[in-house]
Amino acid sequence: VPERPTLGNTDYAFEMAISNIRYGEGVTKEVGMDLQNLGARRVCLMTDKNLSQLPPVNAVLNSLAKYSINFQLYDNVRVEPTDQSFMDAINFAKKGEFDAYVAVGGGSVIDTCKAANLYASSPTSDFLDYVNAPIGKGKPVTVPLKPLIAVPTTSGTGSETTGVAIFDFKELKVKTGIASRAIKPTLGIIDPLHTLSMPERIVANSGFDVLCHALESYTALPYNMRSPCPSNPINRPAYQGSNPISDVWALHALRIVAKYLKRAIRNPEDREARANMHLASAFAGIGFGNAGVHLCHGMSYPISGLVKTYKPKDYNVDHSLVPHGLSVVLTSPAVFAFTAQIHPERHLEAAEILGADIRTARIKDAGFILADTLRKFLFDLNVDDGLAAIGYSKADIPALVKGTLPQERVTKLSPRPQTEDDLFALFEASMKLY
Repeated sequence: VPERPTLGNTDYAFEMAISNIRYGEGVTKEVGMDLQNLGARRVCLMTDKNLSQLPPVNAVLNSLAKYSINFQLYDNVRVEPTDQSFMDAINFAKKGEFDAYVAVGGGSVIDTCKAANLYASSPTSDFLDYVNAPIGKGKPVTVPLKPLIAVPTTSGTGSETTGVAIFDFKELKVKTGIASRAIKPTLGIIDPLHTLSMPERIVANSGFDVLCHALESYTALPYNMRSPCPSNPINRPAYQGSNPISDVWALHALRIVAKYLKRAIRNPEDREARANMHLASAFAGIGFGNAGVHLCHGMSYPISGLVKTYKPKDYNVDHSLVPHGLSVVLTSPAVFAFTAQIHPERHLEAAEILGADIRTARIKDAGFILADTLRKFLFDLNVDDGLAAIGYSKADIPALVKGTLPQERVTKLSPRPQTEDDLFALFEASMKLY
């Protein structure tokens, strides 16, 4: 496409794509009017069993009733979805012939709803057609999708702003996903009242996801160093590398995390802190939804996928589970010590935002300074002491490395390329944090 030659076929442009976002206390009550404005006749309301009993879903149900919206409820979303749980929701969506969707929940619910909308809109497609390569075929989405309104209830994934849906592929025991601008929600309704029903550990783990979204997108490979340059704009990936617009959102989200995350975890009544973290989640989503993430996320997928017996506090689930934000943050000290050789000034800037005194710091120590800052941050918040504390040992590292290798969509955005030996060393360094 570019008539001027690009260096080694790297890209020369980036694109910003985000959902419309509406923010305000109590704004959920408008969802019925939104559906009326869309002319929706058959609405699919998706959530999970736990949330279906809680105030956020109640607020949506009240609004649907008030505006006489005809809907069907699907509350069988699995926390940390799998290919099977996606298929169950997809089959429900295909049978329902819906003309609009509402997702009320965390990333698991919103991602499941994105997948249901996609495959119900493309009923002849095979499941692997849209799944990221190399696990699936990674085909571009060319079918029109139905409107999807996302109402996030956690302050973490930023899924209300992004065109990404993540799931566990059971057969290979790895997490992968679908990434396309076409699946992003039409509207994200960000209502800080919903964060008041979040238990402490869910606030912490979802906050760690925001932290890593911001850090990884700010330190990712720059967009004009990513290759190959697409021959058609439809093939430009959703995750394009760090860029001047994503940088603004990532840094702003990081500042909010530094100021409010500890307060939001420690005091459930701190409405200011919880409201700000809810916004930070969306801000980081705008950043990473276009820049992408890299090694913390790439390595987190096998950490979640290979879980043995770990059950986190405050999560009402019947299966072993490593919450996504926890699986991401446990490798962060090792990862940023590794990537800081490239763009050390960005790593140092992040450490300063998170509270490090860098007045006498040497640029070559940027990675260690950021790693130490993160360790202190996690220690203060009683985070499990590394991968060993959630059930992994050195004997598991080869399997963890093997599960990271297919995550090229994100690992290739690391500013520093990594070998299998590098990944082994990063997992080893993450076994114990303190």
